[in-house]
Amino acid sequence: MTAQGKLWVVLNPTAGKGKAAKQQPVIERYLREHGRDFEIFLTKGPGDALNIAHGLPLRDGDAVIAAGGDGTCNEVVNGLLTRPFSHGKTPIFGVLPIGRGNDFSSTPGIPTDIEKALDMLAAGKLSPLDVGLVKGGFYPNGRYFINGLGIGFDTKVGFDAAKLKIKSGLAYVVGALINIIRYDPSPVMHIRYDNTEMTLPAAIVSIVNGRRMGGSFYMGPNALLDDGLFDICCVRRPPTRLKLIKIVLHYPKGTQGQCEGVYTDRAASFHLKALEGGMAAHCDGETVCYDGRELEISCIPGALWLIGM
Repeated sequence: MTAQGKLWVVLNPTAGKGKAAKQQPVIERYLREHGRDFEIFLTKGPGDALNIAHGLPLRDGDAVIAAGGDGTCNEVVNGLLTRPFSHGKTPIFGVLPIGRGNDFSSTPGIPTDIEKALDMLAAGKLSPLDVGLVKGGFYPNGRYFINGLGIGFDTKVGFDAAKLKIKSGLAYVVGALINIIRYDPSPVMHIRYDNTEMTLPAAIVSIVNGRRMGGSFYMGPNALLDDGLFDICCVRRPPTRLKLIKIVLHYPKGTQGQCEGVYTDRAASFHLKALEGGMAAHCDGETVCYDGRELEISCIPGALWLIGM
């Protein structure tokens, strides 16, 4: 099965510190030379990619392409999955990873080289893509995500990294150092899924569909995009900064599951409740809450077709 309809490209020109804008003529030339029917929309600010994807006049076989980083992907996905007239058809979604952070695209192996990514897009091979839905915080009715949900240390690192004017992977490392020095108290959380329940002071909780966050941190090194399950990695707050540093240093290798106080598992849905303190949470880089009390996370198997897996 392949995507052979029109390609609706939603391009964020400010992605990659503005470098994405320079890719527009490359994309246009390639698609024109390959005889593809396409149209490019440029976003103008936050929420614009969501609104564009939501309102497109899609026909059978058409695909919507997020050209940008993880934030652009997240908005396009939310636009597609909140369309009022989908007629029961599974939307087709593609990615041109030209943003500052391209964590999601790393799992299905979509190249950051624009020409190679366009080759994959032109081939149009489709695979099912699971989608997450988180309810709570700023989104009581739910926010969709495709890569992952981060809570606690991970989220605070992301908040600080976003303020830095340096490369995404390095910014995340610097953000991690800032938060290790600060070492804020961790919320006491009750986590429930399947037949498992645990209560602990949680320094880091990652519930992921994709494998990587923050440019080089493998929160779910064995996660699959189409198995109907999310991987969870939960870190009990270490007693010292040094022990937290040792655990964090495992994330770039994806070996944190070997560390004491780190729990990993898989499930289709999770319920999280802060018994003491509040949860700082994000999904695909979009803030879910700064001081949340309760979150419901569920997996929707095969909610999208993804081009390129």
